[in-house]
Amino acid sequence: MSDQNPTPQTSPTTDQGGELQSLLQRVPPTNMQAEQALLGAILTNNKAYESVSDFLHPSHFADAVNAHLYELITRRIERNGGKGGVDIITMRGDFEASATLAAAGGTEYVAKLLNAMVGIVNARDYGKVIHDCWVRRQLIGIGTDIVNNAFGARPDLDGPEQISASEEALFNLATDKGQEGGFLVFSQALKSALEIADQAYRHTGDIVGLTSGLRDFDKKTGGLHPSDLLILAGRPAMGKTALATKIAFSAARALMQEAQDEGLERPRGSVAIFSLEMSSEQLATRILSEQAEVSGERIRRGDIGSKDFDRFVRVATELQRLPLHIDDTPAISLSAMRTRCRRLARTHGLSLVVVDYLQLMRPAIGTRPDSRVLEISMITQGLKAIAKELDVPVIALSQLSRQVESRDDKRPMLSDLRESGSIEQDADAVMFVYREEYYLQQRKPKDSTYSSPEKYQLALEEWQRKMSLVHNKAELILEKQRHGPTGTIPLYFEGEFTRFGDLDSFHE
Repeated sequence: MSDQNPTPQTSPTTDQGGELQSLLQRVPPTNMQAEQALLGAILTNNKAYESVSDFLHPSHFADAVNAHLYELITRRIERNGGKGGVDIITMRGDFEASATLAAAGGTEYVAKLLNAMVGIVNARDYGKVIHDCWVRRQLIGIGTDIVNNAFGARPDLDGPEQISASEEALFNLATDKGQEGGFLVFSQALKSALEIADQAYRHTGDIVGLTSGLRDFDKKTGGLHPSDLLILAGRPAMGKTALATKIAFSAARALMQEAQDEGLERPRGSVAIFSLEMSSEQLATRILSEQAEVSGERIRRGDIGSKDFDRFVRVATELQRLPLHIDDTPAISLSAMRTRCRRLARTHGLSLVVVDYLQLMRPAIGTRPDSRVLEISMITQGLKAIAKELDVPVIALSQLSRQVESRDDKRPMLSDLRESGSIEQDADAVMFVYREEYYLQQRKPKDSTYSSPEKYQLALEEWQRKMSLVHNKAELILEKQRHGPTGTIPLYFEGEFTRFGDLDSFHE
């Protein structure tokens, strides 16, 4: 048998190595001609600077010398109050004192910039080209970091955390202030304001935003408004989660009803609940208990009769259709929350976000705040940014400090916000839920503390009288509202079903 030489085959590893080598040899996106032409145009006519100053920064230049020159020119123009008068002659002292420029050729390089100038008409286009190259270079850097971290450059980050860090970097790049923003013509802002006012005029019930399911709250606030951050705070056992769940459920039901009225297959928006303290099953059980009017304690024990079970099935069937989404990831980071909200907005629409609660959150991946107060401040600022970016109301629950318990009057105040930092500052509304019944229940008289049965009986009757006045009552204290009045809103509370509702004080 004659030996035959097999046909040489290139291994996949070799191909991949060649592709990687070719990628490494690529030159990052730059456009030196655009950079030089823009600098020459600005030195020739400072009006060229006005056309790019709102989005272009020295860091966007690929060439260090050009970036340095743009910074020098910017500094001089701003020092002159934007009145111009900045050219190669007035800048000569700055140019001669610059070691960076001297290394590149000094005034000869500046003269080269003037020769590269082809007119100021296209100055903004040059600036856009420079900025676009910068964005592409940042994308390359982010991609490189993703690859390096995946190979183990950041052993402190596991796989999901690396995904969150990458998403955070991309989000920061996408929301770079240099790309968007600027002045809005007042007529456009006025048109939007008139449209909102017209919607309020036409809408029944004085509700402009999304309903909370609480009549008196909606009357005082006009509902839940897009881009608002609302803080709902209270001490443990006050019912923060129950009230937030009530609002989320009512909003989801309103969205479903709106879709049915308009003949739509599905609602335009949805409600997202980030439950960092309770599991999704526990939260679903609480909603089921509230709507089916079966206590959660009986549900947990399995103490359910046939009638209760039938009502369970009927209510569960109705709840399944609601556009309500629950994420029970513990200690979720701000960047992961933002990504999931954006994904939900893209796939199902998003109308409301509820966070239970913000002290259990983590700041964005990669940030290491020096203190807990700074960390909470970063979280509240991030939640406000999510509200503005997605144009939805965000309700964030918050714990209160223990100093409330040391006062005779247990009603919360703004100063009671735990690790407050910028919670009060960033929030558009701050609300406290308070139940006097809870504290009064703990002050029930004991016969052992009284010298005679008669005195004990008088104290017990007085306690019972006070309890009858606050039984099944709660207060929603609207301590801050950026767009409207503050005040206390009375609520009805059923402890058996952990259910809040409107309090009817008057009956015919």
